[in-house]
Amino acid sequence: MALATIVEDTALPGAVVSPPLIEMRGVEKLYRTGKLEFCALRGVDLVVGPGEMVAVVGPSGSGKTTILNMITGIDRPTAGEVRVAGADLNAMSEEQLARWRGANVGIVFQFFQLLPTLTALENAALPMDFLRRWRPAERWHRARRDLAAVGLEAKGDRLPLELSGGEQQRVAIARALACDPKIIVGDEPTGNLDSTTGRAMLDLLAGLNEEGTTVLFVTHDLSLAERAPRVVTIKDGQVVADESRP
Repeated sequence: MALATIVEDTALPGAVVSPPLIEMRGVEKLYRTGKLEFCALRGVDLVVGPGEMVAVVGPSGSGKTTILNMITGIDRPTAGEVRVAGADLNAMSEEQLARWRGANVGIVFQFFQLLPTLTALENAALPMDFLRRWRPAERWHRARRDLAAVGLEAKGDRLPLELSGGEQQRVAIARALACDPKIIVGDEPTGNLDSTTGRAMLDLLAGLNEEGTTVLFVTHDLSLAERAPRVVTIKDGQVVADESRP
């Protein structure tokens, strides 16, 4: 039985149930290096609905980042199904995945990954340039809008090295917003920041979630994870806890 059917079957009578935005069913991931094998995921089932904010926690090497890589199509499962925003990621070619990812998922990395020779504004516009979405004038308008949303409207002409770590991460979030993604995924988005700046980044992500964007992030900081209404715990490649609070 598909996960979407399970969700519908457990709904209250008469309730309107939105289809899941993210579905992972029986997902396994086996990495091979020469004669060595490492099983990163062992039959993971995970459903995330539209508008949720979910923190994924667990020990180092537990499979947290691998789950994000499955959801974003950066990596493919060895077994199981992954559907995101109605798309079967396993059925796509690499080129199709790249374009799908650019249009549907905004990714925020721990180490920012801004292009050092481009300004903050140019970095914020990159996903739109890649997808050739909108005319150039509209791209610049939207990039300025996204920088304003993260409080950096006055620093669009700065290069990454002219910005603090927190400012660079804000540019990375603006870049993630470029194509109005359905989902924002963060892989330790606060891991390279001090605690005060890290909390500010979570405030920003929480604000985006309140506006309707689905947010899923990995963190080793349990105090930050508690900011999310739902916390999924991964251990040895399996979901060992999935807790929601009112």
